[in-house]
Amino acid sequence: MFKLKENDVVLFQGDSITDGARGRNSDLNHVMGHGYQYMLAGEMLADNPGKGVRVYNRGISGNRVSDLYGRWQEDCLMLKPTVLSILIGINDIAFKYINGSGSDPDRLEKIYGQLLDEVLEQNPDTFLVIMEPFYGVSPDPDIHAHYVSRIDAMRQSVRNVAEKYNAVFVPLQDVFDDFASKYDIFEALWDGIHPTVLGHQLIANRWKECVLEKLNER
Repeated sequence: MFKLKENDVVLFQGDSITDGARGRNSDLNHVMGHGYQYMLAGEMLADNPGKGVRVYNRGISGNRVSDLYGRWQEDCLMLKPTVLSILIGINDIAFKYINGSGSDPDRLEKIYGQLLDEVLEQNPDTFLVIMEPFYGVSPDPDIHAHYVSRIDAMRQSVRNVAEKYNAVFVPLQDVFDDFASKYDIFEALWDGIHPTVLGHQLIANRWKECVLEKLNER
């Protein structure tokens, strides 16, 4: 059970995996989109009625870490999150292949740190959750080789950020590696990268496993 504080503001940030085709208007039926963030938000709100808790989704499909920085004022700082969860990095690998515009691991680590510095400058008590980027498979051997050669370094950079900022780290690569060792990976990642409903539930389960106890202990 989530035990949030009065007037907590929970913000999920990231790329398409977090975006989940979320609504961009005031329709509260679709505002969270579909995916792990929707699953977690439902639990959080159902466990904490009457507390004024707000949960936001500001993931945007296709975003790299530099895109987060470009919209950080309006899509993070102005919301004043007390709990901030970020999943970013896979598009930095993708865009390196497409047009060279993605960040390498060192640059991602630097920009990620700038994002968190601004959050903690605004509120040093912000509870930070850093989620690990993950990869499944691509049927294109060139694309697959590109991802495989870069994903481990990107994962390590994100882990470095979590350690530096004392954030809760949510490892996800092992979740999908373990699934793939037993079942068809496309049951969890429909195109080898983006989760199915099953895949999103696996992410939500791991997030809760890593975060719940520490979040409740604040």
